[in-house]
Amino acid sequence: MFFLLILITFFEPSINALLAFMENAPALVIVMAFFVFWIVCWLPIATVSAILLNWQPPKPLQPEQKMPLLLSLYLLAPLILWGVSWLTNKSFSDYGFVGNLSTLGSLALGFGLGVVSLAIVFSGQFGLGWCSFEKTNFKLLLPILLPIFLIALLVGGIEELVFRGFLFTELAQDYPVWVAAAISSLIFALLHLVWEQRETAPQLPGLWLMGMLLVLARFASNGNLGLAWGLHAGWIWAIATLDTAELITYTGKVSDWFTGKNKKPLAGLAGIICVFGTGVIIWLFSRYF
Repeated sequence: MFFLLILITFFEPSINALLAFMENAPALVIVMAFFVFWIVCWLPIATVSAILLNWQPPKPLQPEQKMPLLLSLYLLAPLILWGVSWLTNKSFSDYGFVGNLSTLGSLALGFGLGVVSLAIVFSGQFGLGWCSFEKTNFKLLLPILLPIFLIALLVGGIEELVFRGFLFTELAQDYPVWVAAAISSLIFALLHLVWEQRETAPQLPGLWLMGMLLVLARFASNGNLGLAWGLHAGWIWAIATLDTAELITYTGKVSDWFTGKNKKPLAGLAGIICVFGTGVIIWLFSRYF
């Protein structure tokens, strides 16, 4: 304990100087510091996980290998963000993450809207004969609904806290709101390339548009992340459930640029319509959120 007090006393001037610098640092410096710390802290965990999972880059990740790596990365993010927010004298509430009933209500509303919007888009594709249901796979649904729901809440919540919360908020201090929204959405889209380049590349425009919509959702909730979190989680849950249970088969009647390249909705016209239509709904009814 005595040794710890000596260390604190010795480094106190440096710590105070660092705090003073971070409180007044440009947004890009703070953003870069967060992402650098996040990756540096995660690399040892990723290395050990890769060894245990018997994954040797550049081999593509299998789903059962990707999930532990993804979860370790995402579970680390709030801790790193807490450290950065302490250095910049901010709190999670400044980033729109507030624990109250209003957030819970917005989360539920967003989740429902996300699921319904996808249901409408896929219903349209069924009606046009672009895809069909694999009814024999319905029996696979029950065991996966809850685990995918929990993962969707975690992934959606962390991504919204990082990108529409921390990243957008910091950038908006130095840039016009629309520039901050565009840059944060671009970073959000590009970072998806880390996991799967070939399948993600066609989705980049859709991911960017999705990021812009989720910024709009935060504005519609007066800065609260609940609605954006719910939308994000609802889309993840619906798509992951359909993919895991293999409930949908595309008929090939139209180009996959309509239904989604590599079976990814955001890489096709249908997914873009889903995101754009959801944005219109949020904009029209934002006064009620």
